[in-house]
Amino acid sequence: MWKFVTYTLCIFVSSQLSCVCVWTAELDDEVKIEVVLQPEQCEKKSKKGDLMNVHYDGFLAKDGSQFYCSRSDKAGHPQWFVLGVGQVIKGLDIGMMDMCPGEKRKITVPPALAFGVKGKGPVPPNATVVFEVELFSVSRGPRSMEAFGNIDIDKDRSLTKAEVKDYLKLQFEKDGTPRDDPFYEKILNDIFHKSDSDKDGLISAKEYNIYQHDEL
Repeated sequence: MWKFVTYTLCIFVSSQLSCVCVWTAELDDEVKIEVVLQPEQCEKKSKKGDLMNVHYDGFLAKDGSQFYCSRSDKAGHPQWFVLGVGQVIKGLDIGMMDMCPGEKRKITVPPALAFGVKGKGPVPPNATVVFEVELFSVSRGPRSMEAFGNIDIDKDRSLTKAEVKDYLKLQFEKDGTPRDDPFYEKILNDIFHKSDSDKDGLISAKEYNIYQHDEL
């Protein structure tokens, strides 16, 4: 359940098709969300299982120092991940729900929903972190449970790259945004890197259902 803790402020710019909205909300588990840019049009909001394409920068709340920048890491490409299945830290899985393509958010995450008592890399133990997130696209992802049977065309309870690729192409075509092969290959490589634990070129039903953390 949402708890609004501060204020709502929307500044409409007459020469723009969108409005800049700054509002702060807090979830019961203490993830704080500030929407700093809200598109005027929003036909689809993100939900668990969706495939997200985002840029995000990570900062330490204590001193504002930056510990991660997707624009400089991994050749500067926006990152792909499936929402709500543990491919990012829990606080981002929570903070990016119900988000529109084109939306920007500032998400403050407490230690328990970030990197915990141990920390990670440049993030010290028990650190509150802040992410500035920009969502570029959202589409129905291959990791939603009901999608497995649709992807598994030959019903052998394992997914090949060809099956996953066909599913992704179908979803983007339904959305009116078909892409070229290099686009799909990049997503496929990421999905299989994170999901194909035994590296046999297939995602088994067991691998599909076990969501390991790959925070950044």
